[in-house]
Amino acid sequence: MHEPSGKRTATTTEGRDPVEQRPRPDGGVETTEGGGEGETELTLISVAAVADNGVIGDDGEIPWPSLPADRRQYRTRVAEYPVALGRRTFEAMLDDLPGRIQIVLSRSEPSYEVETAVVVETVEAAIEQAREAGADRLYVLGGGAIYELFQPHLDRMVLSRVPGEYEGDAVYPDWDPAAWELVEQTPYDEFTVKQYRRV
Repeated sequence: MHEPSGKRTATTTEGRDPVEQRPRPDGGVETTEGGGEGETELTLISVAAVADNGVIGDDGEIPWPSLPADRRQYRTRVAEYPVALGRRTFEAMLDDLPGRIQIVLSRSEPSYEVETAVVVETVEAAIEQAREAGADRLYVLGGGAIYELFQPHLDRMVLSRVPGEYEGDAVYPDWDPAAWELVEQTPYDEFTVKQYRRV
């Protein structure tokens, strides 16, 4: 693990209106902060590997045998876009960071010597950072607490469904199946990628 150094400044959102979501003609959701005109349409998408019992991790590691095909497909998916992730998830990936920009959510204001990383404290600040980067989507990569924070704001979910039940200390948040539509699924030998859209 690298020793953090070189402080990055978190974006603040005090005084801004709450995040609003408006339906788009294509079935997506336009996420904007209240009061803004001409805001970039930003699609929020979570990406996670999830066991049958909802477990996504155990002590910072995946609890099932390594799935190289899953790693390849999700890394390719997020490669050109900003990603939002928690401090521990970010630090676990320091040797091979995903995404074009890493937006790290943390209230402890850690410092990182990583040019592509920025530290923020809130979901709203993460959304603003993605917009400032000119992105039309922001991928959410976890861990569990970060998924929980973003879940009410998500437009889409891309979940790698891993068969079986596993013990773990991190789970993907509960969501209402009636509020989501399965729009695509891609089977692999050891898992199935299911893509959902909020209805």
